[in-house]
Amino acid sequence: MCVPVAEDDTVDPRWGRARRVAVADVADGAIRSWQVHEVGWDDAHDQGAEGAHHARVARFLREHAVDTVVAANAGEGMRRMLASMGVSVLLGAEGDARAAVQAVESETT
Repeated sequence: MCVPVAEDDTVDPRWGRARRVAVADVADGAIRSWQVHEVGWDDAHDQGAEGAHHARVARFLREHAVDTVVAANAGEGMRRMLASMGVSVLLGAEGDARAAVQAVESETT
């Protein structure tokens, strides 16, 4: 799973404009690993040709074998792109980022 993470370790409300995201390996209702990556999507969002940002996000998700995004919200274009990749998108997350991922894992197991 991947979740945008603010500096205070809460869910950053900006998925596509997140500065940092965490990639969590979850199984059997538990987080087995948690890695925070400085992605800089906030600065990169408006750089490059149209579609470049979505391609940047897609590349990151593929490189990290992400199959689920947990976020507060995501724009329609981003949701469409994630769906085309087969990535589940679970919106409405808030509060502590680890707890949000844990809650999603608990609901799906």
